[in-house]
Amino acid sequence: MRHNAHVKHFGRKQGPRKALLRGLVNSLVEHGRIKTTLAKAKELRRHVEKAITLGKKQSLHARRLLLARYPNEKVVAMIMSDLAPRFQEREGGYTRILKLGQRPGDRAEMAFIQFVDYSPSEKPVVDEKVAKAAAKATAKKTAAKKKRVRKLQGQARAVLHKKKKA
Repeated sequence: MRHNAHVKHFGRKQGPRKALLRGLVNSLVEHGRIKTTLAKAKELRRHVEKAITLGKKQSLHARRLLLARYPNEKVVAMIMSDLAPRFQEREGGYTRILKLGQRPGDRAEMAFIQFVDYSPSEKPVVDEKVAKAAAKATAKKTAAKKKRVRKLQGQARAVLHKKKKA
């Protein structure tokens, strides 16, 4: 038994666990807030905080270390150019976990993990004419697809009917 182990394994081997955490870090950095299970949020917090602290050094070595851990150029660039300057005065505690209660399906404890200065962005204003045109086009495509499916189903029934008679 490994005493004093601080890493959550999530019932996964090392590779899938590393991929899971990389994906969570990428999502959090890109969106600023994500909804996940409480255990994943707590483990994710460790990785994000270390990444931001490393990004605050603003060196080539720090960038290369981040790229080795999270091989996504866009995410590393956001850490180095956006998050690190935002939290330059802060010594740590860049994220916050907000508990949401239990998920209905399996009663897993859910939580939001977000950056402490997160503010929900305003929803983009959509032109009503453009929205109506898009809805109309989608409705036409759906109707055409239903028509094709009905035609194919009719043909299949006809073939089966002929086989039964023979």
